[in-house]
Amino acid sequence: MCNLYRMTKTQDEVAQWFDAIDALGGANFSGEVFPGYPGMVVAEGQLKRMNWGFPLVMKGKQGQPLQPKPVNNTRTDKLDSFFWRHSFEERRCLIPVTAWAEAEGPKGSKTRTWLSLPDSEMFACAGIWRTSDEWGDCYSMVMTDAAGEASEVHTRMPVILPRENYGVWTAGSSDEARNLCRPWNSAINLDRTDQPWAGGVASQRSLL
Repeated sequence: MCNLYRMTKTQDEVAQWFDAIDALGGANFSGEVFPGYPGMVVAEGQLKRMNWGFPLVMKGKQGQPLQPKPVNNTRTDKLDSFFWRHSFEERRCLIPVTAWAEAEGPKGSKTRTWLSLPDSEMFACAGIWRTSDEWGDCYSMVMTDAAGEASEVHTRMPVILPRENYGVWTAGSSDEARNLCRPWNSAINLDRTDQPWAGGVASQRSLL
């Protein structure tokens, strides 16, 4: 499950890579993207700014409204649920990524392990998006079972899309898109660091 990823390329580089119209203007982004933070997304042929995570409405014990929680990951076996269905059917997007992180190690002292593709400086993860009252346009990353090196660090991983399938994911039928929701079976680089995982926003977890 991904709760932190990197996007270290410039918006010009991303727009060229995905052959997208740059609709960002002068937007600024952090190189590390956490749940609830803004990220670059390719949707409807444009490079856009959206917040990572669909807002989940929360209420306190007395029924009082609480700050929404970002649901930033979407399980492939839940794509037909009410929370995700319309976005999956009507609003699929590409999420530019240079690496994503998972937590490894004993509880209380977990560290970040970064995963990336050895033959590509940038790649696309499958995403869905919608417009929300709380945060405007927002997106979620689609998760599938982990395979290969990725299975060493977590049971799930993002759906990584080969370049030739970008158009199928964004413009194909729901059945065609669903067929792309499978583990990445090619090589993956693992970079195990001593950078602490806990104690920051990277410890947030939210998946439906």
